[in-house]
Amino acid sequence: MGEVVALPNTGRPALGRAVTEYLEGIGNANTARAYTVALRALEKEFGGDSPLDVLEGEHGADRVASWFTDRWGSASANTVNARLRALGSACSWWTKQSWLTGNPLRRIRSRPVPADRTRALSRAVVQELLTREGVALREKTLWRLLYESAARAGEVLALDVEDLDLANRRARVRRKGGAVDTITWQTGTARLLPRLLGGRARGPVFLTDRRARVELPAQDLDPATGRARLSYRRAQELFAAAARGATLHQLRHSALTHAAEEGANTSTLMAYSGHTSVASLAKYTRVSAEALGAWQAERDPAARRGYVP
Repeated sequence: MGEVVALPNTGRPALGRAVTEYLEGIGNANTARAYTVALRALEKEFGGDSPLDVLEGEHGADRVASWFTDRWGSASANTVNARLRALGSACSWWTKQSWLTGNPLRRIRSRPVPADRTRALSRAVVQELLTREGVALREKTLWRLLYESAARAGEVLALDVEDLDLANRRARVRRKGGAVDTITWQTGTARLLPRLLGGRARGPVFLTDRRARVELPAQDLDPATGRARLSYRRAQELFAAAARGATLHQLRHSALTHAAEEGANTSTLMAYSGHTSVASLAKYTRVSAEALGAWQAERDPAARRGYVP
């Protein structure tokens, strides 16, 4: 945040004036705009002409906490914490001006921000997961196929053996919305799939460990063993346990991000992902900080042999 400039103390102002003086002293325009939301809401609730005494004491702290909860209690953790930071910064500054003697926010607590389960995993994390010892063949094949194809987990789990073209490393999938499309994979998946199938020519590609205990549609059963199609829920549980809570969707996100970092153009990425909208694709193609740093290092003239500034 930009430095807040102390103003001459001309006596204890009303709440509205205290808010204005604080905001005018913020040197960073973006911070000032962000903090204005919370502080003007406080002013509107308690009255711009009210003395700052309205925030003091136990009664003031109770009123502030009640108002804050009513106003932002159902908001996201990031929003709650942003509003609380704005109010806290102003209250701290008002205290330095000797306009406040207590902390009106003492009844309010910041919220923990949930871990981001939608972001791309680093290449190192993906590589470790895909090559980890002791992982069952089914999970090893599923995770690698998801990463190499950038397909949605639901699309891959819906695959039947008849959908596979092993010789050409491709398969037919039904995309979100019902369109039939093709996914492709690389050598890692090509080596694992035949081992997983074990000569099966029909039925779901990914099966449960045991026979189905309830009656299921014939298309979701292996006709030879009676085992059922692996469910998304079970597949996600196993991946989350191995990947510290990460989601199967993050393998798709990671594949697209890494492809973008390697220079894949928009048309290729849309074919790879099955997206029909560039806007929908955008969130998957944000270059990571590590890749950005590597790009900067590669093009840094000072790193070139014989460079003279």
